[in-house]
Amino acid sequence: MLTIYIDADACPVKDEVYKVARRYAMKVFVVANSTMRVPNDPLVELVVRAGFGAADDWIAEHIGPHDVAITSDVPLASRCVANGAVAIDPKGRLFTADTIGEAVAHRDLLEGLRASGEATGGPSAMTPKDRSRFLSRLDEAVNAARRAAPPA
Repeated sequence: MLTIYIDADACPVKDEVYKVARRYAMKVFVVANSTMRVPNDPLVELVVRAGFGAADDWIAEHIGPHDVAITSDVPLASRCVANGAVAIDPKGRLFTADTIGEAVAHRDLLEGLRASGEATGGPSAMTPKDRSRFLSRLDEAVNAARRAAPPA
């Protein structure tokens, strides 16, 4: 069964993921470092893994080919892509085998600039356009995964 994994602690698009998952009857694992509310739905399961990196490790260990990860964490996205999955950040940026290398390099560059004091600040706030782009990319990724996955 194709599955969506949400790196949930700071994910601003969980409700959008639930909506798409219901449309396609897909299982969703909401993976977090602490307990949070999730819909009372048999397709949605909360997984709590306390400790630095524990939630990321759980996702990377369980995600498989054709699954979808929702994360803004580029190293986690890279691990998911290495397992044959795709990853999408909350603003709709798609990470695939073809794009993850550039994303990792960009992240490393920005991390170096922040460490040297050259760059400060974080990501821009979510906009309605970001949410729309995310929903579109998620729908595209789910449909691509459904076409590519072997029949159940």
